[in-house]
Amino acid sequence: MSAEEAQEPPPDRRAEFAREARAERPDLARLCLLICAVADPSLTEHDLVGAEVELDRLAGMVPYATRFTGAWKDELAALLGGREGFVGVPADYQRLESSLLHEVLRRRRGLPILLSVVWLEVARRAGAPVYGMGLPGHFVVGFGDPAALDLADPFAGGRPMTAEDAELLVASATGEALDRSMLRPAEPGAIVLRILRNIRAWAAPRPERSDVALWAVELALLLPSHPARLRYERAELLVQRGDFLTGAAEMEAYAQIMDAVDPDAAAAIRHQAQAARARLN
Repeated sequence: MSAEEAQEPPPDRRAEFAREARAERPDLARLCLLICAVADPSLTEHDLVGAEVELDRLAGMVPYATRFTGAWKDELAALLGGREGFVGVPADYQRLESSLLHEVLRRRRGLPILLSVVWLEVARRAGAPVYGMGLPGHFVVGFGDPAALDLADPFAGGRPMTAEDAELLVASATGEALDRSMLRPAEPGAIVLRILRNIRAWAAPRPERSDVALWAVELALLLPSHPARLRYERAELLVQRGDFLTGAAEMEAYAQIMDAVDPDAAAAIRHQAQAARARLN
């Protein structure tokens, strides 16, 4: 490494994430890898490129004839769920690595949405008409016309799913019947927002990992479309981590938004902000 290279500042991964998220056609794999780089600042650009190269390698193993036969689901299940061993197990829900794409590519294990990202990126590179579908409680992939519901479950190694399977899955997760509005392809921003929500859910029962919850909510706030309540969630995390003044200011800013929607909730949030400031005394 030259002296000039040694003096170069580290890349601003959050700024790059914000730019990519606002691109006309956001790159899903790159956004997921930038999450990895924020989670582990020791990752280099070489590491991130290596993950992209692995996705390219896997795509190159999809038989070219699939472009003509259209048997994408079968071929990807045989490759990814079979020979390459991408599959999920219940223990994956307890690991942060299950939400980090570079680790999923290394371990061949992950949450349903990350295994679906692998399928999406491999299939897209191979030329498949693929999309992601975020059902309540589970993420799957589909091929062709979304109305046809030609679905596969990457968490189960690519098990084919019928419309009836999707209905049963939604019923078991929500206790309600399947609403056709749930059957829309997910855009990259929505997929990334869901990944970050999973990371925050992993960190929530682990107070010692509030640092993870904080960077996850801060990345979510960089997405063009996100719930306004994330600002309140960030404020609570700041207070939890001892930054009482900044957290209180964030709470008050959110209370101003809530004034027009729920004045009682706004008043309660202002009371929380006062309590946070009192902790400095």
